[in-house]
Amino acid sequence: MCTGGCAKCLGITLIPLAVLCTLANILLFFPGGTVAKDNGHITDEVWYFGGIVGSGLLMIFPALVFSGLQNNDCCGCCGNQSCGKRFAMFSSIIFAAVGVLGAGYCFILSAVALHKGPKCEVKGNWTYPFKDGDYLGDHSLWSDCERPENIVPWHLSLFSLLLVMSGIQAGLCAIQAVNGLFGTLCGDCKCCCGVSSDPSPLVACVLLGCTHTSSWQPEKPQCLPSAPRC
Repeated sequence: MCTGGCAKCLGITLIPLAVLCTLANILLFFPGGTVAKDNGHITDEVWYFGGIVGSGLLMIFPALVFSGLQNNDCCGCCGNQSCGKRFAMFSSIIFAAVGVLGAGYCFILSAVALHKGPKCEVKGNWTYPFKDGDYLGDHSLWSDCERPENIVPWHLSLFSLLLVMSGIQAGLCAIQAVNGLFGTLCGDCKCCCGVSSDPSPLVACVLLGCTHTSSWQPEKPQCLPSAPRC
């Protein structure tokens, strides 16, 4: 697959993940599915906005950049028609690093929140009764939380979703970093001016959609009119 096409697939996948992470973080502001009477009754890690900022806003920028790489129409520089494409792929590596940082931030916060457990009312006091993470393997301890109702499964489900989705986001951004490196060094399947950067004439003609592969000529490839020209 072309490096630009691969980047577009990754970008399209990152967008719904970013939306889901944002929604999960917002739902955590309603412990047990109810409106908190006091902000102090909400788990501290929720206020760090791991899903909204880390896996949400910071992930939108890489997603949009990745999605637009295949249609990048820059025409190169210094007589090199593939220069623009290579620079665009190089810039995607920087945005991929931003995505990894954002997803890593959300992943770490989610892991800490899962180990720490939810903040709930125990014998009239709002505290963290599961600081050692022992509630994960012993469901009988969940009854220690008197209020809000169902706070433990609510907390566990949403932070688990954030943990998994942020991990997937980090993996996709890491893949794009490698893909961007290949695109920078080797170029895309085709350059912006309709001339292939592939060294093989036959492969180049197929990739560019030539109308007659048998009559392919290196000087003037007979490609479809849809190929962008400078």
